[in-house]
Amino acid sequence: MKNIFIYIVLLWSTLSFAQNDQLAQYYYDKGDFEKAKISYEELLNGSPSNTQYFLRTVDCYQQLQKFDIAEKAIQDRYNKYKQGVFLVELGYNFQLQKNDAKAKSYYEQAIEKIKTNPNDVYGIGNSFEKKVLLEYALKAYQTAMQIQPNYNFNFQIGMLYGQLGKTDQMIDLLLTESYQNPQNANLIQSQLARFMNGETDNTAFKDAMRKALILRTQKDQDVFWNHYLSWFYVQQKEFGKAFIQEKAIYKREPESLMSIVNLSQFAMNEDDTDTAEEILNFILQNTKDLDLLVQTNSYLMQIKIDKAQEKDYPNITAELQQLLTTYEITPFTLSLQIIQAHFLAFNLKKTEEAKAIIKKALELNLNDYQEADAKMELADILLLEEKYNQALIYYSQIQLNLKNDVMAHEASLKAAKTSYYKGDFEWALKQFKELKAASTQLIANDALEYFLLINDNTVADSTQTALKQFAKGDFLIYQNKKQEAINQFLSILKTYKGQEIEAVTLLRLGKIYESLKDFNSALSQYQQIIDNHNTGIYIDEALFFSAEIYNDELHDIEKAKPLYEKVIFNHQDSIYFVDARKKYRELRGDKNL
Repeated sequence: MKNIFIYIVLLWSTLSFAQNDQLAQYYYDKGDFEKAKISYEELLNGSPSNTQYFLRTVDCYQQLQKFDIAEKAIQDRYNKYKQGVFLVELGYNFQLQKNDAKAKSYYEQAIEKIKTNPNDVYGIGNSFEKKVLLEYALKAYQTAMQIQPNYNFNFQIGMLYGQLGKTDQMIDLLLTESYQNPQNANLIQSQLARFMNGETDNTAFKDAMRKALILRTQKDQDVFWNHYLSWFYVQQKEFGKAFIQEKAIYKREPESLMSIVNLSQFAMNEDDTDTAEEILNFILQNTKDLDLLVQTNSYLMQIKIDKAQEKDYPNITAELQQLLTTYEITPFTLSLQIIQAHFLAFNLKKTEEAKAIIKKALELNLNDYQEADAKMELADILLLEEKYNQALIYYSQIQLNLKNDVMAHEASLKAAKTSYYKGDFEWALKQFKELKAASTQLIANDALEYFLLINDNTVADSTQTALKQFAKGDFLIYQNKKQEAINQFLSILKTYKGQEIEAVTLLRLGKIYESLKDFNSALSQYQQIIDNHNTGIYIDEALFFSAEIYNDELHDIEKAKPLYEKVIFNHQDSIYFVDARKKYRELRGDKNL
C-alpha cells in the first residue's frame, strides 16, 4: 500500500511538473515575459541544474530589460560550473545593452576557454550560432580544430561559410569533407540542396556548385565525383546531363545499373519522357535480369502509348503481344498485362477483352500489392463501362486489404471520383474532404480540387444542375472521349454563362485542347479566365498553364515571362509558385528576382 502511495505521489509530481513546463512555454510564446519569468524561476528552483530552464529564465530577464539581474545570475552560474557557454551569455547580455566593448571581451574569453578546454567548443560554438554570432562561432570551431586536430567541425564551418555568404569556401570545404568522410555525404548533400532550392536567390550558388564539381571530375578520376555531379544535375532536373555522368560511372563500374534505373524514374516523374526513353533503352541493352527487362519494357510501352496517335495503335498492339509472348503470362509480367488491358479498354474500346486479361491475371499466384494493382485496373475498366457499383466493390476491397497504404488512398480517391461521376455529390464530398489530408501530395491536391469544385458549385446552385452536367463532362474525359467532352463543356458555357461553374469549365476545356495540341484554343480558354475571373481560385492555373504553352510549345518567351511573373508576385500560395519562379529566372537569365 505504501509503495502504491509513493507511486501516485511521484506520478502526480511528474504530471504537475510537465504542466508547469507547458505553462511557462505558453507564456513565453505569447510574449508575456513577466509570467513566463515567474514560471521558469519556479521550474529552475525545482531543478537547479537544468541549463534549459536557466537560459530561458535569463532570456525573460533580458526581454524585460532586467540586465543587472541577468548578469548576476549568469556570473553566479559561471562561477559555479566554469562552463565557457556562460561567458558567451555574459557577452550577449552586454551586447543587448549596446556595450560592444564588454561584449567582445567576454566573447574573446570564451574563445580562449576553448584553448584550455577544447571540449567547451560544443556549448560555446552552439551558443554563438543560436545568437547568430557567426564569425565568433566560426572562430570557435576553427580554434578547437587547431588545438585538437582529431576534432572535425568541417560540416559546421562549411554551413557557417554559407550563412556568411562565403559560398565558394563553403562548397570547397563541404565537397572535400564529403570525399574524405563519405558517411557524411548524404547529410552534406541535403544541406547543399537546401541552399540550391532555398527561398532566396540561388543562381550564383548553383553556378558555383556546378563549376566546382566539374573541376573535380576533371582533376580527379575517382567516380565519386561523377556520382556527385550526377546528383547535382538531378537536383536541377537536368536528367540528360545526369545520364552522361551515370554512363561514365557504368563504363568503369558495370556491376550495377541501379543508379541508372533510379535516374529513369526521376525523369519519368518529371515528365522528361525523351530522356527517360533514352535511359530505358540503355538499360535494355545492358541487362539480362528478367524483372528489370519486364519493368523497363513496361515503362517504354507506357511512354509510347501516352505519345501515340490512332495510326500508331496497330504497332503498339503487336509490340505488347510480342512482349507477352517472349516473357509469358506470369506474376513477373503483371505490369505488361495491365498495360495491355488498359490499352485495349481505353484506347481500342475493347473492354471485354481487357477484363478477360485482368481476370486471368487474378488467377495467378500474386502477392497483395500485385492483386491490388490488378483489381485497380479491373475497377477502372468497370468504371469506364459505367458499372459504378461493381467498380466501387473492387476499390473498397483494395482499401480494406491495404489499410493506410498509398495504394489504399489511391483507391479511396478513385472511389470518391466514381461517386462524383454518378452524381452522388454528398458522399463524394465527404470522401474528398478526408483525402485532403492524405500524406501523398498528389492525392491531397486532387482531392482538394474536387472538394472545392463540389462545395463551391453546391453553394452557388443548391439543385446542383450545372454540377451534374460538369461531372458528365469529366466522365467523358475519363472515358477518353475528348470531342464529346468538348461539346459537353461548350454546352455548359452556353447554358450557364456568368455563373460559378464558368471558370472551371474554361479550365477543363483548356486542358483538353492542350492534350489535342490545339494550343491556340487552349490559350483562348485560359485568357477568358484571366480577363473575367481574375479574383477566382483558378486564375493562378490559367496564368501558369498559359505561360507553359508560350514557353514550352510556342517558344514565345516574351509572352511567357509576364505570365510567370504574375504567378510569382500575385499568387505566392499557388502550388505552381516554385515552378513559375524557376522558369521565370531561367527566361530572364539574371540572378535576381
